[in-house]
Amino acid sequence: MDKIIRCITSDGAVMASAIDSSEICYTAQKLHRTSNVATAALGRLLTAASMMGAQLKQKEATVSLRVAGDGPLGVVIAASDSEGYVKGYVENGGCKTEHYENGKINVSAGVGKNGVLNVMKKFRDGDPYIGQVPLVSGEIAEDITSYYATSEQIPTICALGVLVDKEKGTVLFAGGLLVQLLPGAFEDTIEKLEENVKTLRPVTTMLGEGMGPLDMCKEILKGFEVEVLDEMPVGYRCGCSRESLENVIIGMPEDEIRALPEENGIASANCHFCNKRYIFTTEDLEELIKKKK
Repeated sequence: MDKIIRCITSDGAVMASAIDSSEICYTAQKLHRTSNVATAALGRLLTAASMMGAQLKQKEATVSLRVAGDGPLGVVIAASDSEGYVKGYVENGGCKTEHYENGKINVSAGVGKNGVLNVMKKFRDGDPYIGQVPLVSGEIAEDITSYYATSEQIPTICALGVLVDKEKGTVLFAGGLLVQLLPGAFEDTIEKLEENVKTLRPVTTMLGEGMGPLDMCKEILKGFEVEVLDEMPVGYRCGCSRESLENVIIGMPEDEIRALPEENGIASANCHFCNKRYIFTTEDLEELIKKKK
């Protein structure tokens, strides 16, 4: 199972989260049968959402990320709960994959550089927090960094990576780092962190060398004393159910419910996040209509 580790420097100046999201991204690829570029884009967004969800201080809180660029992938969505469990989908999962000259997947070409990143945080009480920033590059990590700087005024370093087997299309390694300066950080802290960023290897390279989330935190925080705040298992979890779909149907007008069945007398619905199919017969729908009364 994948996991997240959150650390803080002993002087309280820097907080870092690191995740091995290989299984999450592998599961998403299998569920949605995505092309390589769709796997990389969705995997990066899922990875970021998981780390951001794990930062939520309130149980039952959620965070949703929505990337809408002008590229052929269309809308990419990832949602996480406060335990870091995520789900997501991409509008055009079969999008053709382009590569940079060095062979890496050109995620920006799939996402597009013109568009927006929306972040919505929901809590048990009160109105949701909604932030929106223009896309910087469509490579996801830079866009997450821009969101924190613009909407939350938190200096942030975000590194995301999804290594895909070019022939099989399966995920080999995936993970991420989210590093944030806390109030009161001094200039020497910033300089030391900037030096570490210059020598930081790609996340998938570190994972491929056998490094785990804690190793990656220590890599980006070289020269600092590091304390582990918490460690948590995470995974891909949808949470859809027949009961929740029934409640949606019950809320519809009777004439619309009766119009749902196709010519074969069956109505069906597929979950965007896990592709599970729910089937309702005419008799099922009549029973739901009775529950309205």
